[in-house]
Amino acid sequence: MRESAARRVALHVQHHFSLHPGQRIALYNPTPEELDVAPIAALVLRHGGRIFVPRLTDRRRRRMQFVAASGPMRPNPLGILEPEGREVAAIRSLALVFVPLVGFDASGMRLGMGAGYYDRAFAFRHLRSVWHRPRLVGIGFALQRVTAIAAAAHDVRLDAIVTEEGILRCRTGC
Repeated sequence: MRESAARRVALHVQHHFSLHPGQRIALYNPTPEELDVAPIAALVLRHGGRIFVPRLTDRRRRRMQFVAASGPMRPNPLGILEPEGREVAAIRSLALVFVPLVGFDASGMRLGMGAGYYDRAFAFRHLRSVWHRPRLVGIGFALQRVTAIAAAAHDVRLDAIVTEEGILRCRTGC
């Protein structure tokens, strides 16, 4: 069931997002509870895109950067694989950022694992109501949808969410 859901999510990504050569796409290395993004990675590579994944840079301040997903990977202190490479992508140079989630609602609010790394990395989005890059896209299972999530001032909304059932465009203006 999980493999089938991951393949259906990749099909929705293929039909709803423009992928092209040289495009910088951020994915994540999933934990066992999260939806596998390997089919999306294969899709990005087939279209000539470049994949970047998060690497923690400061656990105390909850900071991360996006590093090219090539070469050796090692587990970080949270047990998540991250690249050892040196090629870092500027956050605003990413076209799409696929974000893991624990829960989500129709307005683009997401529950993650609770550390706030993504909210800190994309806090600049609070400066304008509409951002065209990068687009933040939650990836998860349809059963993770909830009616509403109370937003905190630091929360960054998603532009869309993709599940095995389809795509949900959120009210962020993108």
